Amino acid sequence: MRVVIQENYENMSLWAARYIAGKINAHREARPFVLGLPTGSSPIGVYRELARMNRAGEVSFSNVVTFNMDEYVGLPHEHDQSYWYFMHDNFFNHLVDMKPENINILNGMAEDPEAECARYEAKIASYGGIDLFMGGIGVDGHIAFNEPFTSLCSRTGLRSLTTDTRIVNSRFFGNDPEAVPAQALSVGVGTVTDSREVLILINGHNKARALAATVEGGVSQKWTCSALQLHNGAIIACDEAACGELTVDTYKYFLDIEKKERL
Repeated sequence: MRVVIQENYENMSLWAARYIAGKINAHREARPFVLGLPTGSSPIGVYRELARMNRAGEVSFSNVVTFNMDEYVGLPHEHDQSYWYFMHDNFFNHLVDMKPENINILNGMAEDPEAECARYEAKIASYGGIDLFMGGIGVDGHIAFNEPFTSLCSRTGLRSLTTDTRIVNSRFFGNDPEAVPAQALSVGVGTVTDSREVLILINGHNKARALAATVEGGVSQKWTCSALQLHNGAIIACDEAACGELTVDTYKYFLDIEKKERL
């Protein structure tokens, strides 16, 4: 596992965006570069920088296919809290060469959620899998909507959201947890870790326990983020604020390793 510690959220976002752009630019195969994407507050800075780079001609999305992590059940695309709306408002609408047909987001209005999830997994497989999956984690360490005690081998499926998750997300729903959908469609932990690379963004003091569990804790269904310890291409990009629960030795180790990488 690689842990890249940046001074603040802005620097973390810039580092992650430039890393992703570098991977897209280095992709020389005829097949598309397949990119997994999250929603939430953590990736907004990355999306802003990638859009700037795209408009400046520094990276092209013309040969990129995207798959989003999740979507609320029961919210239509036009709902301002749907993840379809979020992604277009915060990212896709700001790109000059993203092809609409290359954007893949789970349909929270599907009549048969299980069939929708199976279709999604099959479509990912049809592209040969995901090259790089960017994500964030919750304060309890969940990846996508894979809440604590979700199987670390799970695939895309219907998820019930915990009370804690609905409370945290209620800030987007008028601070009313009951207004937050109780279910979502989500890629599985196994879906994420099948990707060739996984880049997880962790920022802020409130994510410090989750970062420590991801990096230093044992592999456990209690912290679905800990599955990243078993991934050969896992990268954590974090800010200083999120490092408060790491041991001093761990913190110094990753700073030292990254310093040597730059030499």
